[in-house]
Amino acid sequence: MSIILSTLNARFSHASLGLRYLMANMGELAPITQIQEFVIGVRAADIVEKLLAHQPAIIGFGVYIWNVDEITHIVALLKRVAPEVIIVLGGPEVSYEAEEQAIVKLADYVVTGWGDITFTSLCASILHGPKPLMKIHAGEQPPLEQIAYPYAHYTEHDIAHRKVYVEASRGCPFKCEFCLSALDKTAWPFPLDELLGELEGLYARGVREFKFVDRTFNLNIANSRRILQFFLDKLEANPTDPVFAHFELVPDHLPDSLKDMVQQFPAGSLQFEIGIQTFNVDVQGLISRKQNNDKAAENLRWLREETHAHLHVDLIAGLPGEDMESFARGFDRLVALRPHEIQFGILKRLRGAPISRHTKNYGLIFNSSPPYTILATDRIDFNAMQRLIRFARYWDLVANSGRFKSLLPAVLANAPFARFLALSDWLYAKTDATHRISPERLSGLLNEWLGSMNQEKAADIAASTKLNSSTGKADRANAGTQRQQRHQAA
Repeated sequence: MSIILSTLNARFSHASLGLRYLMANMGELAPITQIQEFVIGVRAADIVEKLLAHQPAIIGFGVYIWNVDEITHIVALLKRVAPEVIIVLGGPEVSYEAEEQAIVKLADYVVTGWGDITFTSLCASILHGPKPLMKIHAGEQPPLEQIAYPYAHYTEHDIAHRKVYVEASRGCPFKCEFCLSALDKTAWPFPLDELLGELEGLYARGVREFKFVDRTFNLNIANSRRILQFFLDKLEANPTDPVFAHFELVPDHLPDSLKDMVQQFPAGSLQFEIGIQTFNVDVQGLISRKQNNDKAAENLRWLREETHAHLHVDLIAGLPGEDMESFARGFDRLVALRPHEIQFGILKRLRGAPISRHTKNYGLIFNSSPPYTILATDRIDFNAMQRLIRFARYWDLVANSGRFKSLLPAVLANAPFARFLALSDWLYAKTDATHRISPERLSGLLNEWLGSMNQEKAADIAASTKLNSSTGKADRANAGTQRQQRHQAA
């Protein structure tokens, strides 16, 4: 009677932290439990064959926005060829609006919310009785000190080939309505001494890249400083053995005591993911996002100019109440702050997220299929939204890839959003594709577009010269001044 914990990760390099939490908290059922991870894009029949090879009594699937369609096919196939296997679902995608989902109708049981403790007790009841009467079970949220740490369940193969995810806290005190964390009442920290001991164990096993999944790493500055000190100590003790840490920061909360520590990290050892999302104050109020824009911008500028931290900053297009002009102003403001990467995100309707309350008043139209991307709003129509989606894809290929650093300043010039939108439209007209464009071809296309832009400027100047050729000497002198100004502007 074995139990399998499974999911489909977005990439091979990812390792599911959620499955390892479940494994760590299986208690007496741990000896008959194992993890079987896969990657999206694998044939459903191949995955089912590998799962059934272990003769499971129960299979628990972690269901997310990126894998729900494929896991639905897998569960349907399992129920056809092995109906005796009990299927238990968990994860954010099935924790809300569960009754209307096809995958939930196929499965035997669902655990909503926190599954660390509830999944184990549900499996015990399935195997040993009494048989659970309800299909949907609300996950129990215990104090964090009662949850066993998952880090021992990263294998040596994981450490050698995959990203290692860790967390110092769960939850979030902020109420940004596009995010499921808006439903949390606060953030809960793990006991810090124990956590640092777990990090020490991972380091001793060879982990050198730590990706923290906390929504608000810099909320508790005292804890943040102790965690940063852990990594500074490692860098000082072993300067030729680099370590790398990734954190998500609240952009307008960076006191001097934290700045002093951030400045001590050498290049290549620290990355911050920073959610700006929008600079529009009215939109921020509409979606319950509290953010001091001037302070956030000041902190971003300081991080870029005074530290070696790599900055990955997020913006979201398609928020209720924001039009193209507003988004363009925010994008240009962010570009001027020179983060290393701008993640141009398109709004998605996460199941359970409060953003849905604006659907009627702001004309929000979402795709009905995962990942539920916004298709139009009352401010941005479908065609314009498609242009933004292509913009986001080309931005990754051109700007975030880091391959075209020498060309990017010329591409963006003095109007980053308008210029890149024009490039995006041109690339799509030229290639009819947003994927499978080789870097070599893209380089040629960028140079071709820049050349065409210069030719258009030259044509404008020539037209201006011809227009004034029949005027007097003073007019010709004035035309020469205008040409000079145009060249300076270019």
